[in-house]
Amino acid sequence: MLSELSIKNFAIIDDLKISFPAGFSVLTGETGAGKSIIMEAVNLLLGSRASADLVRSGCEAAELEAFFDIDPHSKTARLLEEQGLDASDGLILRRVIAESGKSRVFINSRQSTIDLLKELTRDLAGISSQHAHQGLLREENHLDILDEFAGTAGLKNEVRSLYNLILPLQKRLRELKTILDQKRKEQELVSFQIDEIRDAAVLPHEDEDLDKKRQALLNATKTFEAVNRSIHEIHDREGSVIEKLAFIKNELEKAGAADETLKILAQRLSGTLYDLEDMTQELRQTSSTIDLDPASLEITEQRRDLISKLKRKYGGSLEALFQVYEDLQQQLVRTVDIEKEINAGEKEVRAFIQDIGRKAKELSGLRKIAGKTLSRLAGDELLTLEMGRAKFEVSFFCQEAKDETDIATADREKIGPDGMDKVVFLLSPNPGEPLKPLAKIASGGELSRIVLALKAVLSKTKSLETLIFDEVDAGIGGATSEKIGLKLKQLSKKHQVICITHLAQIAKYAARQFRIYKEVVDGRTFTVIVPLERQSDRIEEIARMIGGATITPATLSHARELLEQASA
Repeated sequence: MLSELSIKNFAIIDDLKISFPAGFSVLTGETGAGKSIIMEAVNLLLGSRASADLVRSGCEAAELEAFFDIDPHSKTARLLEEQGLDASDGLILRRVIAESGKSRVFINSRQSTIDLLKELTRDLAGISSQHAHQGLLREENHLDILDEFAGTAGLKNEVRSLYNLILPLQKRLRELKTILDQKRKEQELVSFQIDEIRDAAVLPHEDEDLDKKRQALLNATKTFEAVNRSIHEIHDREGSVIEKLAFIKNELEKAGAADETLKILAQRLSGTLYDLEDMTQELRQTSSTIDLDPASLEITEQRRDLISKLKRKYGGSLEALFQVYEDLQQQLVRTVDIEKEINAGEKEVRAFIQDIGRKAKELSGLRKIAGKTLSRLAGDELLTLEMGRAKFEVSFFCQEAKDETDIATADREKIGPDGMDKVVFLLSPNPGEPLKPLAKIASGGELSRIVLALKAVLSKTKSLETLIFDEVDAGIGGATSEKIGLKLKQLSKKHQVICITHLAQIAKYAARQFRIYKEVVDGRTFTVIVPLERQSDRIEEIARMIGGATITPATLSHARELLEQASA
């Protein structure tokens, strides 16, 4: 429970400390005295957003601090221990808001984060204010309220996780299908180009080889004639080179019998003759291979033209041509890979959609059971708050999935991040009137009672130790305010209840009362809070609440009577 609250340099509050007991406490005082500012301070300590205009004029920073007694076996205590913080002495929350608007959070004297602050205080305290009343009118909040009552937050988080997993997968599939459509449109051209290059069967450096072959074919006749003339002169004709050299060799051999030098020259000449014989043989082989067919030149020219065309079309060189061919083949492979990825992705998405469909159905079933229970219990609570003839109902509906990309159940019920359900709280204040959404039917007084009724119901299922009500008495009075005061007193048997009120009929039921007022010192306004310890002080404050500035013996007597009735 909230044991102590300290506020410094915050709005019109200079330095304020409040110690709250267990049970039911009320804060009373005239409008503008600073009661709602105190609630704003508590909101900040529970994790709401801070702003620079909350810092008291002329001060560098506002400081807020709260001390909570916590159960050593509570979720909050476990969270503290997980963060390495000692929970045995309770929880101290401190928030410092600089005039720049930046704020720092301290948990048990260690600087921390807003996220951890919110997590720690989620089950510690809850504030019901006029803002919360207006929040009740917004239908987008009704599902959260129902889930809080049903205890389905865990299952809803599972549905949300699956939803957030499916969305990017669907987006990726759409992108892949767009790519695949484009690839398929290009595939006919790609296949043609692959066939064109493959059928050409171009070899590495073939263009250079063809240039050489063409040149050889253009000079084939001249080459053939030159080769055969060489053969004739070296070997075949009478008086050929070989014949003359053979004669010379024989002469030198004869002379070499008497001259060693000539003998050696004869031997060398003999080697030359062997070389000429080999050369002649090679020339004959070359002659036999010379292509003199005119068709060969035509075929070569055609092949050169084909390769030149392919080179111009696919990059300008054989290296570029071969690279294009490889890239085109990879495109076909990628198309097949994309098809496989799409098939695998669709299979995965179908499995996730089946899973989310089952969970959404399960979640919806639990909600509908809880909705009936909430309607009944809220009706019981409204009965005790002078709205016994009112009818409260939790209405469910869902949307039909029309787009094939919609995430949906097997029955085509559209699933969103919170499941398949849309929930609206309906009210019929009086018999014979149709059920209508709260925003269209509830007056201020009715709305205050509905909020209190729901708080009373939800408090039975939620482990909040401290319930804070700001302006719960808006738009009500008379017997209804009596009922609300009594209801708050009943709630205080299980929870610490702190309430800001302007009604004596509510304040009288409090176990402890604080008076808040403003005073001006040296031209500056200060908010002061005084615990009303004596019965006479409470009687005087209750009398002020009844009669205003003028307190008469009659209003004092009435105030005394109200307090006696409440304690009876």
